Amino acid sequence: MSTISEKRRKSREQAFILLFEKSFNEDMSFDEIIQIAVESEVIEKDAFMVKLLNAADDGIAEIDAEIEKNLKGWSKSRISKVSLALLRMAIAEMMFMDDIPVGVSINEAVEICKIYGSDEDKSFVNGVLGSVARSLEA
Repeated sequence: MSTISEKRRKSREQAFILLFEKSFNEDMSFDEIIQIAVESEVIEKDAFMVKLLNAADDGIAEIDAEIEKNLKGWSKSRISKVSLALLRMAIAEMMFMDDIPVGVSINEAVEICKIYGSDEDKSFVNGVLGSVARSLEA
């Protein structure tokens, strides 16, 4: 039997995949992307994943502003699609899901990045999320 943290990891990984997919299909809604992914059996829809995607989608302007504010010598357009999807997912948790500790959001994003991103992505995501965490605390 899987634990809550394992279920949450799977939900986050699925949310990341759909956020990544959205970066290639900006004209599609998350509902459409979710429907296609479920029909093609790429994901299993669950409540936490949907909550996370809705938080990211509803807060995208605030999330992207937070990303831009915390980039040191970078512009958002230079960020890899993997890193951007992970940043959006983790910052959505950090900003809009008060029941999740910030450290968990950062750690989960870095762990997923180890699977889908490069070593550079992992360090970059960790650094930006650390900066975002400090700025949100202030």
